[in-house]
Amino acid sequence: MRVIRLDGSVAAVWELDAALHAMLAGGEAVAPLGPGQPIPPRDPGPGQIVLGTSGSTGQPKWVQLSAAALSAAAVATHARLGGSGRWLLALPAQHVAGVQVLVRAALAGTRPELVDLRGRFDPAAFGAAAQRLTTKGPASGPRRCYTALVPTQLARLLDTDPHPLTGFDAVLLGGAAAPEELLRRAREAGVAVVSSYGMTETAGGCVYDGWPLEGVQVRVNGTRVNGTSAETGSVELAGPMLATGYLEAPQETAMAFRDGWFRTCDLGRLDGHGRLHVLGRADDMIVTGGLNVAPAEVEAVLLGLPGVAAACVVGLPDPDWGQRVTAVVIPSDPGRPPDPGALRAAAHRLLTGAQVPKEIILFDALPLRGIGKPDRRAIQAMLAARTR
Repeated sequence: MRVIRLDGSVAAVWELDAALHAMLAGGEAVAPLGPGQPIPPRDPGPGQIVLGTSGSTGQPKWVQLSAAALSAAAVATHARLGGSGRWLLALPAQHVAGVQVLVRAALAGTRPELVDLRGRFDPAAFGAAAQRLTTKGPASGPRRCYTALVPTQLARLLDTDPHPLTGFDAVLLGGAAAPEELLRRAREAGVAVVSSYGMTETAGGCVYDGWPLEGVQVRVNGTRVNGTSAETGSVELAGPMLATGYLEAPQETAMAFRDGWFRTCDLGRLDGHGRLHVLGRADDMIVTGGLNVAPAEVEAVLLGLPGVAAACVVGLPDPDWGQRVTAVVIPSDPGRPPDPGALRAAAHRLLTGAQVPKEIILFDALPLRGIGKPDRRAIQAMLAARTR
C-alpha cells in the first residue's frame, strides 16, 4: 500500500495523482493521509483506496473504496454535469471530495489545476488557478471546466471576487449543508452552483440538488418514494459507488452496509417527486419538551435573516425541557452585529414554538471539522463552559 502524506502542497498532490492513476489501472492500494493521521491497519490489496472518516460519530473509521466505485461515481458526475471536463482542485486531497476531483480528471484524460492549500484558503490563488484553467482552452479533448468547493470557500470567493467562478460550467458544493442564502447569492452572481450530498462511504457526492445520480438509489427508512406522498426518516443509499466497507471493522461494516444499501446517519425527506431533502444528522436532532427539532431547519431560517453570515443550532441540557434549542450566529459585519433579541423575535415569526431558539449567542467564527462542517460537539462544549 502506498502511503502519501498530504500537507496542502502542490508537490504532494501530484504524488497522489500519479498513485491514483496507477491504482485505477489495478495498481497498489493508496492511502492519502493528512498531517498527523495514523497509517491504516493493513493493506486492502490492489485497486483500492483507504480514506479516514472525520470521526463525528465516535472513533474515526477507515473506508475502503474500490477503483470501480470511484470510477462509477466520477462517470455519473460527468453525465449529470453535461460531459467530462477539466478540473480545478481547491480541496484537501486526503478527503474523498478532493480525491474525486483527481479521479474525474484522470478518467477525462485531463490534467487538473491545483491550488496550494498550505495555510488558509486564498481567494486570489484560486482566482489565478481558475483563470489558467478556464482561459487556456485545450487543443483537443474536453472543454468544460469544473471545480468543487465547501460553503466557507464559496462565501469567501463571493465576498472578494466572484468573477473567477463564472467561468466554470459547474461548481460542486459539498462537505456541509449549503445555506439557501449562499446559493441564492452564488446564482445571482452567475455561478453555476450544484449542491452535492454524499460521504466517504459513497465515494463522495451521489445526490445533486436533491436528485440521485444515474445508478444511485435513495430510500428513507427502507421505504421507497411512491410518487404521491412524502417520507421522512433515516437516509439510505445504494449503487455502484458504495464502499466495500470499513477496514478491520466487520461489526461496523455489517451495521452500515446491508443488502446492497448503505445506512447513513442522516435524516431526510423524500417529496412526492422523489427529491431528497436532507434534514441533518440523526444524532444532531434536538428533543425539547418531547418534540423533535432538526437543527438544519432552524439554521436555514436564521441564515435568511439580515446580518447573519453563519449559524449553528445545538441542544443544551435543560432541567425543564430536556434540551433547550440554542443558536450560535456569526455576524455578516462584526462591526455592526445583529441584535440577538431581534433575531429571536424574527425567528419566532417563521418557526414553530419548539423550534425557536431559547438563546441566540454571537460568535466571531464557528469551529469546523473535516473540510468545512461545523463542529457541533465543540460548540456544545464551548457553550457549556460558558454557563459554568
